[in-house]
Amino acid sequence: MSDAFSCRPIAYLRSPYAQRIDAPHQSTVVQGTQSGEAIEARLEFVDELPALAYADLHGFERIWLIFAFHRSQGWTPQVKPPRGGPKRGVLATRSPHRPNPLGLSAVELVRVEPRALIVRGVDLLDGTPILDIKPYVPYADAFAGSRAGWIDEIDAAQGRHSAPGPKRPRKATPAG
Repeated sequence: MSDAFSCRPIAYLRSPYAQRIDAPHQSTVVQGTQSGEAIEARLEFVDELPALAYADLHGFERIWLIFAFHRSQGWTPQVKPPRGGPKRGVLATRSPHRPNPLGLSAVELVRVEPRALIVRGVDLLDGTPILDIKPYVPYADAFAGSRAGWIDEIDAAQGRHSAPGPKRPRKATPAG
């Protein structure tokens, strides 16, 4: 068996978030973004994907987007979470700097259009390659009361949904 595995995008996301500093850290945490609200984005399917592949998505309130962190540059076994605290094992975080730069995001499906989906509540950058889509199924995907390891400790100290908004770039200092 080969270690090689390949994926190809089935769609690309068109989002107002051009840079990492613009996007929320999580799709449900929009405090600190320019609008302060969950924004809409357009997911455009590649020409090779037949419309039959996304038929029947209407009626689902949420979908999972499986995507590539296409701007990630390498990975490290430990990362510093944006909410603070010590470095954590990368697999215990949602950092984009992963052994395989894959992400997962649950978004609201607003509507199905020809060759596109309109979604709300994205935390993805413009041009993000979408590798797969799966419907969000509440009885299988929601586990209310589940423990969240070290994140539970931060929630207890800072409050739930205390993730920081987007980081702002440092102001350039005059050379001198």
